[in-house]
Amino acid sequence: MQLFNAQTLSQRQSMVVSPQLQQAIHLLAMGNTDLAAFIEQQSEENPFVEMTVAQRVATDRGPAASVSAARSSGEDWDRIGALAADPGPPLYAQASGENQGLNLSGTDVDLALAFLDALEPSGWLGQDLEAIAMTARASREQAEALLARLQKIEPAGLFARNLAECLRLQARERGLLTPRFALILDNLPMLALADLKGLTRVCNCTMEELRTDLRALRGLNPKPGAMFETFVQPQRPPDLIISRTEGGWTVDLNRSTLPQVVVRSDEAKTLGRSAAGAGRDAERNAAGAYVGERLAVARWLARAVAHRNQSILKVGAEVVRRQTAFLENGPAHMKPMILREVADAVGVHESTVSRVTTGMLVATPQGTFPLKSFFTAALSSNRGEEAGSAAAVRHRIRQLVQAEDAEAPLSDDDIARTISAEGTILARRTVAKYRDMLGIPSSTARRRRAALTGQI
Repeated sequence: MQLFNAQTLSQRQSMVVSPQLQQAIHLLAMGNTDLAAFIEQQSEENPFVEMTVAQRVATDRGPAASVSAARSSGEDWDRIGALAADPGPPLYAQASGENQGLNLSGTDVDLALAFLDALEPSGWLGQDLEAIAMTARASREQAEALLARLQKIEPAGLFARNLAECLRLQARERGLLTPRFALILDNLPMLALADLKGLTRVCNCTMEELRTDLRALRGLNPKPGAMFETFVQPQRPPDLIISRTEGGWTVDLNRSTLPQVVVRSDEAKTLGRSAAGAGRDAERNAAGAYVGERLAVARWLARAVAHRNQSILKVGAEVVRRQTAFLENGPAHMKPMILREVADAVGVHESTVSRVTTGMLVATPQGTFPLKSFFTAALSSNRGEEAGSAAAVRHRIRQLVQAEDAEAPLSDDDIARTISAEGTILARRTVAKYRDMLGIPSSTARRRRAALTGQI
C-alpha cells in the first residue's frame, strides 16, 4: 500500500454571524424596559449615542389592523395604577420593634435575637427550641419562658412552631378558643382530609356546630408573617397596546416606555475637526479612526432599534388580524396560530417571530397577556369545522369547573365528554394536563375543599 499527501480545492457557503448581527438578534427579544437599559449602557460607552423617549414611530398598516404610534404617553400606561400598595415594615423590623416593648435584659436580649434570626417569612419559627437556646447559650427553660412572651406580640400567631399553634394563638386572642375549637386544632389532619363526620364524633357536636367553628377558623391567618412583604415585584408595563378604533383594531408600541436612539452627529463632526487640527499624524489618525468607529456604531444601533420596532409592529399587526374574535369576545374565541403562519405572512424567518414574541407583553381590551400566549396549537374537530385552539379549550375547562355543582364536581372524563360534544375532540389525559396547567385541583380535591368551606 502506498501512502501520499494530496491537496484538493472546494467551495462552500456559510453564514458568519458577526457580533453586530448577534446583537441585532438579541434586540428582537428585548422588551421596552430591557431595551432602555441596553441603550443607556451604550450611551455610557459611546459619546455619540443618546437615549430619549420615542417621539414618532413608523407605521405598518394592513387590511385588517392598523399600526401606529401611541397618541399620548398618558394613554399608554397608568403608572399610578401599576404601583403596589405600601406593604408596611418588613417582618424583622416589626418583630424587633415589638420586642423592644418587652424590656428584656441580660441573656434574654441575646435569646430574643436568636428567635428573630429563626423567624421565617411565614411568621413561624424555622428552628426548634433546643437549637435556638444553644445559639444564645441559654437553657431550654429560658427559651420556653421567653417564647411565651414573644407569642403575645402583634400580630398574633408570630413565633409559632407549627400551624396548630399559630391558629391557637390567634383564636385565643379573638376569644374563640373554646374546648371544641381546641379539639378541632388538635385534629387538623382530619380536617385536611375533609373528615367532617369524624370531627363531629371527636368534638361531640353537631355538623352545624362544627361548621360554625370552621367558618371562624377560616377567618384566621395561617401565615401572619406574610403580610410583612419585604419586596413587591412591580408590574411591568406592556410593550404593545391593542385598542379599538373606528376603522377596526390598532396595535401601538407603548410610547411611554419606548426608548429611541439619537445619534449625536454634530458632536462627532466637531470632535473630528478638533482632532484633525492638533497633534502629530499618528495621533490625528488614531483620533479620526476612533470618531469614525464610534459614529458608525451609533448609526448602526439606531438602525437596529428601528428595525426591532418595525418587526414587533408587523408581528403585532398580524396577531391582531388573526385574533380579532378574541379581542371582541374573549379567551374562549382565541384562534389556533403557530409561529410559521405568522412568519410567512409577515415575510420573516420563523425564528424572528419566536424572538420578537419572547418576553413581550401586550395590553388588550381583554387584559394584558404575553404575546407568546396568542400562539396556540389547534385541536381536532368532529364537525368538520375550523378546529378550536388549546387556549380556548383551557378557558372552557375553567368555565365548566367554575359552574359545576360543588357537591358533585366534574371529573376529567365528564369535562372531556362535554367539550367533545361541543365540537372539539378531547381526551381525558388532555383535560388532566390542561387542568394542571390552570392550577385546578382534581375533582376529589375540589369536593374536599367544598366540604371544608361549607359549600356542601
